[in-house]
Amino acid sequence: MARLSRAEAQERNRARVVDAARAEFAERGFRDAKIDTIAQRAELTRGAVYSNFPGKRALYFAVLAELAERAVAPSNPQRGTNRREALGALARAWVTSVGHDPLARDFLPEVAAEEVTRRPFTQLMKLDALLVSLALEAVEPVVTPPGSPPPRLVRLAETVLTTLSGASGLAAAAPGFVEPFDVISACERLAGLDLNDWWATPPGAAVRDDDRPWSPPTVVDLVRGSEVTPDEDGVVVVLGLNRLAAVEEAVRADVPVTLAMVTATPAELAPLARLVVAQVCAGLREAFPVRAWPRLRVVCDETGALAAAAGVPAVSDETETAVRVERGRVVARAEGSGAGHAVSAGARARTG
Repeated sequence: MARLSRAEAQERNRARVVDAARAEFAERGFRDAKIDTIAQRAELTRGAVYSNFPGKRALYFAVLAELAERAVAPSNPQRGTNRREALGALARAWVTSVGHDPLARDFLPEVAAEEVTRRPFTQLMKLDALLVSLALEAVEPVVTPPGSPPPRLVRLAETVLTTLSGASGLAAAAPGFVEPFDVISACERLAGLDLNDWWATPPGAAVRDDDRPWSPPTVVDLVRGSEVTPDEDGVVVVLGLNRLAAVEEAVRADVPVTLAMVTATPAELAPLARLVVAQVCAGLREAFPVRAWPRLRVVCDETGALAAAAGVPAVSDETETAVRVERGRVVARAEGSGAGHAVSAGARARTG
């Protein structure tokens, strides 16, 4: 038998830890689960567990993220052809997702426990709302009078996600209280809610010329749940987990956008990001026709490889950088507040 490389051995041990943790959390619950017991289940040392995960919470997020990412989609999803149908289908997908799994009952309390998880979770939910909004706007375009500000459905999407997340929380805290069919019906009726939502153009950051080769790695697009190499012309926005809402500034210019989510603490916060985005994207793929799936690509850039390809070698949870790619080269960049809009608007102007 061929000897495993160091990387292969690490990956094998990580998988064993995650499998053991899933069994431990399912049997004892998050609160009563013990790292020592997880190590015993995995037939590894306590040190081997901590070499892969900084703590029990990070391991818990990783377990839930893998459940969300590996969920088997129905072979013949009943996708909606208008907002009402699509929101009903999204709600049906949600109430059968990992969010309603008993294993997830401690998720929201753990997120709420500390500011270090609350801030990125808020931004991740804003990203989820943008993705739902883009799908809603595509499946049934918003009609407004000429001269009106650009309409959007982000606030409607936030209301839908509030309803679904609340239902998940109650399903965990008060089993039997929530009737899933009522949740689905409520979300269908939210389709007609008019919140007078529109998008205001933000002030743009300064854009400077650049000239470097663009050689991105192959990454997983969480929106479509598949690997992709983002090597075509477009905009790449590198955002820390505390700045994710800023991606809307790039998206509204209607150019191809890839979002690279980065964090200074990937061992704990990257699984949280994967979980929150994967759950809603799995629902979008079930609920909306392919033509309505958001054009936005979302990548959890745990290693920082995509950010480095864009010329951002050092990242933090406050990172906000955007670059424009043309014909295999990075040709422009902007940094700081408004970077995504500034670079995307420039790309839109160049393409007409």
